[in-house]
Amino acid sequence: MSRVLWMILATVLSLSGSLTAYALDLERQDVREFVDDVVKRDHLDRAWVEKIISSAESKQAIIDTMKKPAEHVLQWHEYRKIFMTAERLKQGREFLSEHGPLLADVSTRTGVPAEIIAAIVGVETSYGRKTGHYRVLDALATLGFDYPPRAPFFRAELEQFLLMSREVGVDPFKATGSYAGAMGAPQFMPRSYRSFARDGDHDGKIDLWNNWRDIAESVAHYFVAHGWHRDEAVFINARLEDPDVEGLPGNKIDTLIALGELQRKGVMFDNPLGADDKGLFIALRDADAPFYLVGLHNFYVITKYNHSPMYALAVAELADALREPVAHP
Repeated sequence: MSRVLWMILATVLSLSGSLTAYALDLERQDVREFVDDVVKRDHLDRAWVEKIISSAESKQAIIDTMKKPAEHVLQWHEYRKIFMTAERLKQGREFLSEHGPLLADVSTRTGVPAEIIAAIVGVETSYGRKTGHYRVLDALATLGFDYPPRAPFFRAELEQFLLMSREVGVDPFKATGSYAGAMGAPQFMPRSYRSFARDGDHDGKIDLWNNWRDIAESVAHYFVAHGWHRDEAVFINARLEDPDVEGLPGNKIDTLIALGELQRKGVMFDNPLGADDKGLFIALRDADAPFYLVGLHNFYVITKYNHSPMYALAVAELADALREPVAHP
């Protein structure tokens, strides 16, 4: 190949790369304002902040992935197949066997079942096997500065990440996570890391990537802090007396309704609680037909981890499956 062709090819590749990733410019107005704000508000060293932010790369792949999360493009039966697999169940039982005493201790103290803790890390990262390959810094910077629909949220998380790096000792240049900047086996965002992560083994550090004592304590604490009820069911199956009933806010996870009111509206289920206790009416699409359930208080708590009824149901079903004894031929 001639030298000219090599130069043309190199230029094309360079331009192609520049379209998919580029370093943040500290002279950009929004970037400069962010640096000014966090330096003043959080009393951070300007040179330290600028060094970190200027090393961030905005990546188109992160934006593309952000636009199509599974909860928004899949029906329940498709979403369920991702998590309720023989391999994930096998790995989950191995996880419970390996960490049984640790999980039992955490569960006894907090009231959060070991199977729920296992299901969270099972759904999030296949029990710590897939914690994400994006630099957290790149993910948060990309979404904070180049993804307008949720830029304020991710800039706030980027600020929390800087504070977390200072407080917890996580290397801001090396920490990896999901395309949205979630970290470790339980996939905590920076604000959650600072607020809910716990030093389970009291060694003076919090490591949500490798330290299972820290991970289990942190997941349990997250649920306790959001109001988990000990020894209470997560959901109950339901059916509709009239499928065309009006006035049922299905799948609105911030709309809790008294269980008695749901029954008066024609939702039929065996209520293990009281008529004044509240729940969520959930309507999902299975392969052949719709199906219904009532998410109880603990279902609502799980949606605080991920604001999706399908996510909460996947966690609950995986936890239930992990409780079942292994069938031997």
